[in-house]
Amino acid sequence: MTDQKKTRRQMLEEFVSKKPDDAFSRYGLAMECMNSGDPSAADIHFRALLERNADYIPAYLMYGQLLARESRASEARQILSTGIAAAAKKGDQHARSEMETLLNELS
Repeated sequence: MTDQKKTRRQMLEEFVSKKPDDAFSRYGLAMECMNSGDPSAADIHFRALLERNADYIPAYLMYGQLLARESRASEARQILSTGIAAAAKKGDQHARSEMETLLNELS
């Protein structure tokens, strides 16, 4: 299959298989799965991303949104709480504020 014929998801899966610890590629794959209606695959990739790259702040908000959308509020609250602490540690006030807003909506 030529590169022009591959889907975005296939390309991202290839990147991730070559460099499983690359946060940007795995985040892209998780987002692609989430946006294409495959929440199960998105869950797997967000979880793997945060296990390997706990300081990748954008993943916490998006994973929290996915979990909330999937009616998994308790898990979403846990992910968001962890993300808020990680964002505070990194000094990312904007991400922290967004996660706090979503967390408050879930409470």
